[in-house]
Amino acid sequence: MSLLKQLFLAICLFLVVAFSGSFVSSVENSREQLRGQLRSHAQDAATALGLSLTPHVDDPAMVQLMVSSIFDSGYFASIRVIDIKSGKPLVERVQAHAERTVPGWFERLVDLQPQGGDALIMRGWEQAARVEVVSHPQFALARLWDSALGSLYWLLACGAASLLLGGWLLRRQLRPLDQMVRQAHAISRREFLSLPRLPRTPELRRVVQAMNQMVEKLRTLFAEEAARSDKLRAQAYQDSLTGLPNRRLFDARLNEQLGAGEHEHAGQLLLLRLNDLNGLNQRLGGQRTDELIQAVARLLVDSCGQQGRADWLLARSRGGEFAVLAPGCSREQAERLAEELCEGLENLVRTGASDLTPVAYLGISAFAEGDSPADLLARADQALAQAESQPAQPWASQDGTALAALNDSQDWHDWIDQALTERRLLLYFQPVVDCLDTQRVLHHKVLARLLDPQATAIAAGRFLPWIERFGWAARLDLAMLEQSLEHLRRHPRPLALSLSAASVRNAQTFAPLLALLKAHPQEARQLTLELDERHLPAAAELERLSQVLRELGCGLGLQHFGGRFSLIGNLTHLGLAYLKLDGCYLHAVDREGDKRLFIEAVYRTTHSIDLPLIAEQVETLGELEVLREMGLRGAMGRLFGSPAPWSGDA
Repeated sequence: MSLLKQLFLAICLFLVVAFSGSFVSSVENSREQLRGQLRSHAQDAATALGLSLTPHVDDPAMVQLMVSSIFDSGYFASIRVIDIKSGKPLVERVQAHAERTVPGWFERLVDLQPQGGDALIMRGWEQAARVEVVSHPQFALARLWDSALGSLYWLLACGAASLLLGGWLLRRQLRPLDQMVRQAHAISRREFLSLPRLPRTPELRRVVQAMNQMVEKLRTLFAEEAARSDKLRAQAYQDSLTGLPNRRLFDARLNEQLGAGEHEHAGQLLLLRLNDLNGLNQRLGGQRTDELIQAVARLLVDSCGQQGRADWLLARSRGGEFAVLAPGCSREQAERLAEELCEGLENLVRTGASDLTPVAYLGISAFAEGDSPADLLARADQALAQAESQPAQPWASQDGTALAALNDSQDWHDWIDQALTERRLLLYFQPVVDCLDTQRVLHHKVLARLLDPQATAIAAGRFLPWIERFGWAARLDLAMLEQSLEHLRRHPRPLALSLSAASVRNAQTFAPLLALLKAHPQEARQLTLELDERHLPAAAELERLSQVLRELGCGLGLQHFGGRFSLIGNLTHLGLAYLKLDGCYLHAVDREGDKRLFIEAVYRTTHSIDLPLIAEQVETLGELEVLREMGLRGAMGRLFGSPAPWSGDA
C-alpha cells in the first residue's frame, strides 16, 4: 500500500474515531439535559397543581376538572391525586397510548425513562392529599432524535470536507515523491531529468535536492564519457586538418560497401587529387597549402551536401587526395558533381588560394556487386591519370560493368511495383546473439527479398537503389511490417525491423505503420524498429516517435551507429532498446589497438546509462573474443549465421 493511501486511511480512521466520540458525547449530554428537563417539568406541574387544588380539595368535580386541564395541556404519562388517609386515588389520568415518533431501536438505545414529581394538598394545617405527576418522555425523545440527526449530518459534512481537504493536502505535499518516482524511472530509461521546483517541506526538499544532484552527476559523467569516446573516434577515424574521415575509415567503408550485405552494392567512386602538392608546399608554404586543402574539403562537403545523400562518405585518403564513396549514385549525377567541383576549384584560383590551373584533377569509377576494392581503386587511378593527360577537362570517368547495371532499367519499375502490390516479398532472418553465449539468440533481424518475374529471390542490395529512386521506400516498409506482424502472430519471437527515413520523416507515411502496430498490440511488444544513424529525423520528431512506440510497447533501436557519435548526448531521453555499432569500426579490432580503444570508450558511455551495445558484421572469432572481453551485449554477422528463411522456433 502506498504512503498516500496509508496516510489517507489514518486520517479517515482518526476522523471516524473523533467524530464518533463527539457524536456519542453530544447525544449523551442531550439525553441528560432532557432527563433533567423532564424531571423539572414534572415537579413544576405537581407543585402548581397542588397549590391550585388546595382551595378546592373538597370539591371532587373541581379537582377532576383542574387535573384534566393540566393533563391535556402537557406531555404527561400520568397525573394522580391520592388521598393520604385512605391511600386511594381520588383522580387519575393516564395516557393510554403514545404515538411513536422515533425509531424503536433509538428509543431502546437512549433509554430515556419517564421522570416524576409530587406535591401535597393541604386542608388548613392537615395534609389532605398528594399529587403525583409523571412526565412522558416521547416529546423529549423526538427532540433528542432530531438533535442527533442534525449532529450526525453536520459531522458527516465536516468529515467529508475534512477528507477532501486532507486528501488534497496529502497529494500536494507528497507530489514531490511522485515526481521523484518518475525521475527514477526516467533514469532507468536513460533519461536525465531534474526537478525544477523544490518542495516547501524541509525533509522532502533535501531528498529532491539530493536526487537532482545525483542526476546532474550522472549527466556530467555521461557527457564526459561521450566526449572522450568522440575524441578517440576522431583520433582513429578523422583527419585532423579537414575534419573529414581518414583513409582508415574510407577503406573500412569501401570493404563494407563491396562486401556481402543488405546495402546498395552499386554506385560511383570519385577521387580528387590536388595538382602538384609538393610544389605548392615549396612555393606557397605549408600554412597556405593547408588552407587550400581545407578549402577543397569545404567545397566537397558543400557540393555533396547539395547533390548527395546521407550515406555518401567523404574522406581525405592521403595528402592532397580526397575520395567520395557514393552508393546509389548514377553516372550522370557523378558527372554533374564533377562539373560543379571543377567550377568551385576555378574559384579558388581566382581567390589566390592556388597558383595552378587546374587546382585538382578528378577521376570517376563505377562499382557494382562483386567488385574488389583494389580493382575499383585501380580504375579510379586510371581515370585520374586520364584527367591529368587531357588539358581541356580536368575530370575523367572509367566505364565499368557497374555503369550498365546502374543505369539500365530492365523493367525494374514494373516488376518491383508488381512485387510490392502483390506482396511477392520474402522475409529473411539473421540472428543477433549474446556475446557470452552465442547459442542464445537475443532477436532476429528481418531482411527483405523480392521475387522477380522468374520467381527468383533478389537481395536487398540489388533492388534498394531502385526502391529509393522510385520513392517507394515507405511502401516497402509497410509491406515488411505487415508480413513481420503476421510472422510474429505465428512465431512470437523478438524481431528487429529497419525503417527508412521516408517512413519516419513524414506523418502521412508513418500513419499506416502506426495503425498496424495499434491493431496488433501483442505482436508489437515483440518488435523493435530500427533507424539508421545517418537518416535520423529531427530531435523533436525523434522524441515524439520514441514516445509513440513506447506507448504501444514497441522498442526503438539505432543501427549503423558510430559516424555521428556526438549525437549520443541527445539520445539519452529516448529510452532506446539498444545501439548497433557499425561494422566498419569493428573490422580487425583484434589486431588494431586504437580501434579497440574507441569501442571500449563507446561501451563505457553506453554502459553508464545501461544501454545495450550490439556489434554488427562480426566475421571472425578474434573479433568476437575482443567483444566478449570488453563486455558488449550482443553481436551479429556471418560468423553466427547468414540471412535465411525462418527455420523454426528453436
